[in-house]
Amino acid sequence: MSTTIVVVGGGVSGLTSAYLLSKSNGNTVTLVAKHMPGDYDIEYASPVAGANVMPMSSDANSRWERRTWPEFEWLCRNVPEAGFHFKNTLVYRKHKDLDQATASMPMDPLFDRDPWYRHLMPDYRELTADELPPGQDSGCSFTSVCMNTPVYLSWLVGQCLRNGVVFRRAVLSELTEAARLSHAGRPADIVVNATGLGALKLGGVRDAAMAPARGQIVLVRNDGPAMVATSGVDDGSGEVLYAMQRAAGGGTILGGTYDIGNWESQPCPNIAARVMDRIVRLDPALAGGRGVAGLDVIRHAVGLRPYRAGGVRIERETLRDAAGGGSVEVVHNYGHAGWGYQGSFGCAERVVELVNEIRAARGEDLSNEPRLFNHEAAPTSKL
Repeated sequence: MSTTIVVVGGGVSGLTSAYLLSKSNGNTVTLVAKHMPGDYDIEYASPVAGANVMPMSSDANSRWERRTWPEFEWLCRNVPEAGFHFKNTLVYRKHKDLDQATASMPMDPLFDRDPWYRHLMPDYRELTADELPPGQDSGCSFTSVCMNTPVYLSWLVGQCLRNGVVFRRAVLSELTEAARLSHAGRPADIVVNATGLGALKLGGVRDAAMAPARGQIVLVRNDGPAMVATSGVDDGSGEVLYAMQRAAGGGTILGGTYDIGNWESQPCPNIAARVMDRIVRLDPALAGGRGVAGLDVIRHAVGLRPYRAGGVRIERETLRDAAGGGSVEVVHNYGHAGWGYQGSFGCAERVVELVNEIRAARGEDLSNEPRLFNHEAAPTSKL
């Protein structure tokens, strides 16, 4: 008898978990969510994300990104319909931002002077002084990818459907309710919790470490020559500067904010004005040298990143099912903050490992499991 699994959550973490679980022999997977690709809602962060790969973890916590990058590189090279393209990436640092005594907010390891990812990302090099824009003290360059998130989310749905995943809409008050939504006709053996910010209030979880990290962006039609991020801005502790051009005509994302605890769903015109002004001062070519007037705005948007104090939660738990009696085996995968895409395959791989621990304890034979990652099944050439 197959193992029945219900994945709760239709964002990139839930979809990638369902995709890899559906590759395993003996799994019957149902994905249950309130929001699905194609929806736009303040509760649903994945479509609003850029998204790209700019490593944000510490070296000690880099498994998720180390395991995801080769798969994204493989997709970019071999699967054009997934909505990826390669882009040169520029990371700029101000010395005052790197000093915790003067920094306006904690620094991501992205801005380390000697980052661990220098050995991961292709073409990594430090920038010379004459390559730095005014106001920046140092920086680095490397090749990365940026994706068109609506295209990529739809591609993930297609891969899941091809592997037999069934999608169902539902609004849950308790996580254990998901076990009774399996399409297999019997309660699920395992529930995967990929509810993102929903984990704050979902019964059976109610994780008080969760909070929104509000991101306000401007989407423009202008094509950016490179992806860019800076270590800080002078306009407030909740504001940041980055730009990334989505693949397949998806426009260029200008950001933005990283405002923890802010639930406001509507774009602020003053923030939008600062976002656009900052980027055209850093990169005048983006707007054809015409300043903010040269930006062709598609829309303003807000997304709430699923921030979790203490970091992502990926672990097993057994929950009592108060309504149905007995217990439900749960694997959690939530709290990815602003790196959900670039850690998605690494985190989903760990979900599969934890699910397989449960399957092995049930006496299943896991000796002939297929490869989870395409990049490990087929060689790729260098950039």
